[in-house]
Amino acid sequence: MDKRNDRKNNNMMKIPLYQPSLQGNEKKYVNECLDSTWISSKGEYVERFEDAFAQYTNVRHAAAVTNGTAALHVALLALDIGPGDEVIVPTLTYIASVNAITYTGATPVFVDSRPETWQMDPADVARKISPKTRAIVAVHLYGHPCDMEALNDIVRRHRLQLIEDCAEAFGSRYNGTHVGAFGNVAAYSFYGNKTITTGEGGMVVTNDEAIHRKIVHLKGQGLAAHREYWHDVIGYNYRMTNICAAIGLAQLEQADTLLHKKRAIAEYYREHLQGLPVTFHGEIGDVYHSYWMCSVLTKTPQVRNELRNCLANQGIETRPLFCPVHTMPMYQAKSQRYRVAEDLSGRGMNLPSWPDLQEEQLCAVVDAIKSYY
Repeated sequence: MDKRNDRKNNNMMKIPLYQPSLQGNEKKYVNECLDSTWISSKGEYVERFEDAFAQYTNVRHAAAVTNGTAALHVALLALDIGPGDEVIVPTLTYIASVNAITYTGATPVFVDSRPETWQMDPADVARKISPKTRAIVAVHLYGHPCDMEALNDIVRRHRLQLIEDCAEAFGSRYNGTHVGAFGNVAAYSFYGNKTITTGEGGMVVTNDEAIHRKIVHLKGQGLAAHREYWHDVIGYNYRMTNICAAIGLAQLEQADTLLHKKRAIAEYYREHLQGLPVTFHGEIGDVYHSYWMCSVLTKTPQVRNELRNCLANQGIETRPLFCPVHTMPMYQAKSQRYRVAEDLSGRGMNLPSWPDLQEEQLCAVVDAIKSYY
């Protein structure tokens, strides 16, 4: 066998962290868009996707946008968050949760995480409230819901706004209710590695009709409803294309199957990693964890790094948990420590988590972890 074939076989054996599952009507719907010539933000699939998404997540209104970061940005703007305001957000999150706050001119205020769920700590949220606090961004990290009962209690007592960042939590539920239905507004992401994808895309959902109207107005360049080419506010070009919405609708048709597959993968990891010195990120409380990522904690950061190298040498891709945002240069808070977030970030890693993983691939991942220990 020559070296080219050897390299090809090695690439075929590699187990990626994630890849989309495109086994439904994606091609059919996209071709219908192409045949109709409606390929930009006009076309029937945008509205069909919005209506179907609202129905699936049991909210009244949904507005499709270009990506999850845009969804967060326009959600904050719709609540009139701006300069002089403080918005509480977990430091253990993807950077977009914090950047979107900064886009508005508001100040992000970081809070620590709970060690058992990895979600934002309501006790730390309560400690960080000041006269300038306007809102809380509840990030459902890696698909496990936040403690929405505690956060809603804080919101009510202090008369704050609540934004849910559901970018990683499509399909997750808290006490039987879909995440995204608890706050004033919620944002989803449909990036290529999300449970349902449009390639790039996002959704803003709310039960408040006035907020929804404002979101639609803002995402479409601030175009007035009843006058052509008349823009009465500073808006944004955040509209989803008809092609992306067509892919999203096809994905949404498979949502239950995709979530079931991901739950089965999580159960496989949980069962077959028992007895090893790793802690699986499972469910705590009356929640439905959608397992966007299947993740584990090792005993120390050194072990985590060695284990990742071991898996990489066997063609298995992993990723570390997100770096706490307060450690980033533009958000660095030198005098503040968030010990739980820093500890989780240093010891945590994501395992291959895509819905079409086969049992032999899962077995290979588990065997590789066992071989390290």
